[in-house]
Amino acid sequence: MKKFLMSALMLIIFFAAIKNVEAGHLEEILSRGTIKIGTTGDYIPMSFFNKETGEYEGIDAEISKIIAESLGVKIEYVPTTWKNLSQDTLDGKFDIALCGISRNFAREKILEMSDGYGVGIFGKTILCRKSDAKKFKNLSDIDKKNIRVMINPGGTNEKFAHANLKNATLIVFNDNAEIPHQISIGNADIMITETVEALNYIKIDKNLAAPLIDKPFTKHSCGILMQKGDQEFLNYINFVLAEIRDDGTLEKLENKYLRGIE
Repeated sequence: MKKFLMSALMLIIFFAAIKNVEAGHLEEILSRGTIKIGTTGDYIPMSFFNKETGEYEGIDAEISKIIAESLGVKIEYVPTTWKNLSQDTLDGKFDIALCGISRNFAREKILEMSDGYGVGIFGKTILCRKSDAKKFKNLSDIDKKNIRVMINPGGTNEKFAHANLKNATLIVFNDNAEIPHQISIGNADIMITETVEALNYIKIDKNLAAPLIDKPFTKHSCGILMQKGDQEFLNYINFVLAEIRDDGTLEKLENKYLRGIE
């Protein structure tokens, strides 16, 4: 796979040169010897910073390594937050961002998003305490004044909550990775999250449940985020995704991280 990826990269740079245009990010990354990757590091199983090992883990960490290896460069992670993700991308603080970023029209209007991965797997759902699981069968059961819903700021979880929950009490909590524990200990009743995140947390904390995981409220895929205006770079990122999809690597990663199949 590396041989094909490097060949594609050389072709992109070659055609950019003969057209007398700059190769943009690809040329800069190769010259620098690193690819700057923005990530929130708070989203199991997409991109999660393990404080014990000092390493990023998850499917996006794996895809990041594949992209870096295909270019023959090292990864330089740049921490960001869901609230600042779009602006940090616009400001060029990193070359690409990977952290379980939902593909949607709002992002695509101002930024570029790669082809999707995790197609048909992602969807909005809830985490709650196992003792309360039977209470929640649909959104109406959640959208009540006495139900406390905890959300992280700036992402699609917050947008979904504001759009669909008009009566529930919404609590904004800055640390997305800590919200499941807050639900578990009773500081809130519901976490709006993704099916893949819920699947992991009910394994980690036996006090938690995801009663609607098989009936998600939405369906979408994730993509790699970057600035607009560099078609060669976008083509290359999409080429990497296509290659790992065709050779079965992406399915193996999706099975391991998103479907819970070893």
